[in-house]
Amino acid sequence: MSAFFTMSRYRDLEHQLISTGSSIIEPLAISSEYGMTDKNREAVRRLISYTHRKNSQIIRSIAVFDANNQLFVTSNFHRNFETLMYPTGQPIPLLLETRLSDNSLILRAPILAEGQFGSNNSNSYQGKALGYIALELDLSALRLQQYQEVFTALMVLLFGLTLSSLFAYRLMQDVTRPISHMVSVVDRIRRGHLDIRIEGQLLGELDTLKNGINAMAISLSEYHIEMQQSIDQATSDLRETLEQLEIQNVELDIAKKRAQEAARVKSEFLANMSHELRTPLNGVIGFTRQMLKTRLSSSQHDYLLTIEKSANNLLTIINDILDFSKLEAGKLLLENIPFDFTESLDEVMRLLAPSAHEKGLELTLKVDDRIPAGLIGDPLRIQQVVTNLIGNAVKFTERGNIDVSVELKASKDESIELQFTVRDTGIGISERQQAQLFQAFSQADASISRRYGGTGLGLVITQKLVTQMGGEISLTSRLHQGSTFWFSLSMLKTDLPVSQPIDTTALVGQKVLLIEPNMQAASIVQQRLIKAGMFVTYRSTMPEEVEHHQFALICLPPGQQPPIAILLDRVFKAEQVTDKVIISLPTTELALSERLINAGVSACLGKPLSHRKLFEVLNNKPDDIFEPELLSLPETAQKIEPLTVMAVDDNPANLKLISALLSERVETVITATGGRKAVEYAHQKAFDLIFMDIQMPEMDGVTACEAIHKTELNHSTPVIAVTAHAMPGERERLINAGMDDYLTKPIEEHILQQILAKWNQPPENEHNQNTIIDLEPDVISTQQHPIQDNKDISWDWDLALKQAAGKEDLAKDMLQMLLDFMPEVEMLVNEALDGKDIELWPPIHKLHGSCAYSGVPRLKSLCYTIETQLKANATVADIEPELFELMDEMNHVVKASKAFRNR
Repeated sequence: MSAFFTMSRYRDLEHQLISTGSSIIEPLAISSEYGMTDKNREAVRRLISYTHRKNSQIIRSIAVFDANNQLFVTSNFHRNFETLMYPTGQPIPLLLETRLSDNSLILRAPILAEGQFGSNNSNSYQGKALGYIALELDLSALRLQQYQEVFTALMVLLFGLTLSSLFAYRLMQDVTRPISHMVSVVDRIRRGHLDIRIEGQLLGELDTLKNGINAMAISLSEYHIEMQQSIDQATSDLRETLEQLEIQNVELDIAKKRAQEAARVKSEFLANMSHELRTPLNGVIGFTRQMLKTRLSSSQHDYLLTIEKSANNLLTIINDILDFSKLEAGKLLLENIPFDFTESLDEVMRLLAPSAHEKGLELTLKVDDRIPAGLIGDPLRIQQVVTNLIGNAVKFTERGNIDVSVELKASKDESIELQFTVRDTGIGISERQQAQLFQAFSQADASISRRYGGTGLGLVITQKLVTQMGGEISLTSRLHQGSTFWFSLSMLKTDLPVSQPIDTTALVGQKVLLIEPNMQAASIVQQRLIKAGMFVTYRSTMPEEVEHHQFALICLPPGQQPPIAILLDRVFKAEQVTDKVIISLPTTELALSERLINAGVSACLGKPLSHRKLFEVLNNKPDDIFEPELLSLPETAQKIEPLTVMAVDDNPANLKLISALLSERVETVITATGGRKAVEYAHQKAFDLIFMDIQMPEMDGVTACEAIHKTELNHSTPVIAVTAHAMPGERERLINAGMDDYLTKPIEEHILQQILAKWNQPPENEHNQNTIIDLEPDVISTQQHPIQDNKDISWDWDLALKQAAGKEDLAKDMLQMLLDFMPEVEMLVNEALDGKDIELWPPIHKLHGSCAYSGVPRLKSLCYTIETQLKANATVADIEPELFELMDEMNHVVKASKAFRNR
C-alpha cells in the first residue's frame, strides 16, 4: 500500500506541473495573436518576459516561433533552441503538446488567428497557425518534492514493519508456542503416553483448551486401564473356551471314529444280510425255473412266472438296500449299453401289473412315437427308477388309474432328453409332507407308515440314481387328489439293431373293433393301432350292431370282471362280426385264458398290452418268443480258411474257447499261455493272424505285440487285441499302441468271422475289402455295447451255450475250468480280508475273463465292478462289501452247477 500511494503521489506531482504549464502557455498563446498578426516583436517580447518573470521559479525559457518554424522572440538566451522547436518540415499542430525529459518539461502551443486584429480581415486567415510558443519548465523542484514524498513513505513503511514485528513476537510468545506445545502433547498422548500433561498458566481461551486436553488425557488413561482389565478378563475367558473347544474336538474325533466304525459295521451287516436273504430266494427262483421246464398248463405256467417275478422283485428290494449303501459311499457304477427302450419299459409294466390289478387299478404306458427304439444308457437303473415310482403309486392308490408316459423333451444330433411321468389318483401328499419324501428311512406320515409299510429307501435311491445319471426329479401333488412324479434323463441315440423289428405291413388297412371301458388305456391302444395303419372303431362297451371287422380287441378292466357266462356271450357276439377275437385280461384273471381260448378266442394277452406282443398276435404269431434279441450280422459261409493263427491268453478258459472258435474257421491254431511264450513262437514260425490278450502277467499284450513286430518272420503279421474292457476310447488307445484291430470279450462268432474275413481279404479285391472295412465300425460298436444279460441270475445254461458257440461240451468245459479256479480266488480274497498284503487285481481280472464264457452274468458283473474299483486304486476296505458278495456269488454258482448236473 505504501508503494501504491507513493507512486500515485509521484505521478500527481508531474500532472500538477503539466497542468500549471498548460495554464501559463495557453493564455500566453492567445495573447500573442495580436503581436504575431502585426509582426510586432516588441509587444510579444514584453508579454513573454512578463510571464517569465512572474513564474521564474519554474520557467527556464519562453520562445515564440513563426509559421515558418523560425525563432520570433525569446524571453532569455537559450543554448539549444532546437530542443524547443518542432522538427523541420513538420506542420504546426493545432493542439497543446507536451514532452517530458529527465530535467525539463517542454510545452508547445499553437498561436491561432481567431480574432480580427490585422489589416486583412479575410476569413481565410481564421483558424490558421501564426506560429507557436515553446515553454520549458524546470523539474528540479518537482524532483525534490517527489524524493521527499518517497522518503516519507519509506519512513512510514519501516515504522509499520517494526510495529508489526513487535506484535508478531508477542503473538508467538503468548499464542503460537503454547498451541505448538499443545499439539506436541496431544501427539504424544495419541502414541500412548497418557501420563503427559500441559503445564503453566496460559491466556484466556488457551488456558481453557489446556484444561480440556489435560482432562481428556486423564479420561483416556482411566479408559485404558479399564480396557486393559477387560482384555485380561476376555483373554482368560478365551483361554477357558479354547480348552473347552479342544475337549469338544477330542470328543468329536472320537464320535467320528465311532460313526465310521458304525458305518463299516452297517455295510458289513447289509452285505451279510443280503447274502443270507439271497440264499433262500435263489432256491425259490431256481426251482421255479426248473418247474417251468416241465409240462404245465397255461395257468400253471402263468402262476410260476408270477412266482418268479415276485421273487425277482424281492431280490430287487434286497439289492436296493445294497444300492443305497453304495450310493452313500459313491461306489455305484452305471453302464452305457444299447437297449430297446420300449421293451425295457414293457418289462417293468409286466412286473408291476399284478400288484396294480389286484387293487383294481388300471396301469397304462404311453411312449412318444418320436423316441427311437434304440438308446444307449443303463436300462437296469432306469427300470429301477420307474419301478420305484410305479410301486409307490400302486401302494398309495386305492382306485383309479396309474398312467406312465414318456415324452421327447429335446432332441439333438446324437442325444435326446426324455421326461418320464408317473401320475396316480391316490391319496396325494401335502406340502409339509413333500419335504420329507427324499429323506432316507422316512415316509411322509407316521400313519401312512403304519398303514402301508416300507423302509422309505425307494425315493432316496430313485433321487440319487437320477442325479447320478445326470437328470433331475420332482413332483406335484395335492392332498386327496393324487400325485405326479416326473424325472428327466439325457441319453444317446444308437443305430445298432437292438431288437427284431415289428413288421406291420400286413395290418395296413385292416379294421379292428376296440372295446375298452377305460378312456386312458383305450386312447393309448388306439394310437398304436392307427400308427400301424389300421382302422379303429372304438366303443366302451360291446355294441349291439356293428359292421364287419378283421379283429376285435376286447379289454377287460381290472377288479370288475363279469361272470364267465356274460363274458362268453360277449365273445360270441364279437365272433359274429369279426374274423379274430383277442381278449386283454388283467394279470389277476389269466386263469380264464384257457376257457376263453376253448370258447374260440384267438389269443389272450395280459394288461397293459405289450407293444410287441399285440402286433405279433395280430400277425398270427401268438407263440413267438417276445424277448428282444439283437439282430446278427449276416454270417459268411462256414469254411476252413488256409490260415495259421496264434491265440494268446493267460486264462485257460478264454484260450480254450477262442481256440475252439478258430478251429472251425482256420486250418491251424497255435495257443500261447502268455506274452513271453507268444514272442518265442513268433521267432520260430510265421503266422497269418495273431489274437492277443491285453492283460497278462510278466509281459502284457501291447509289449508282446511290439516284440512280435520286431521279429523277422512276423514283422507285418496283423495282431488283434482281445480284451474284456470295452471302455470308450480303448480301441483307439490300443491301435495307437501298435495293435492292428480290436475285439472284445465275450467273443461273438459273427464278429470273429468278420475279423477273419477282413484280414484274409485278397489284396487285389479292393471292393470287397472296403465292404468289410465299412462294416467294421458297426461291429466295434456292437462289441462295446453287448447284449444286456440278466444280472439277477447266478448261472444261465442258455447263455453259457450261446457263449460257447452252441457247443455243449465246450460250455461244460468252460464252466468246469471256472469252478476249478474259484477256490484259488476265494483263498486270496479271504487272505486280503484278513489284512494280508495281497494284490487282488490279477486273480479278479482272470476270473472276470473266465466269467465271460461260462454263463454267469451276476458273477461277471461283480468281477467287473471290483476290477474297475481296483484299477481306480481302491483299497480292500473300500470294496469289502463287494468282496463278500463275490464269495457268496461263487458259492451260488457252485450250487447252481451241481443242481444242473444232478438234473
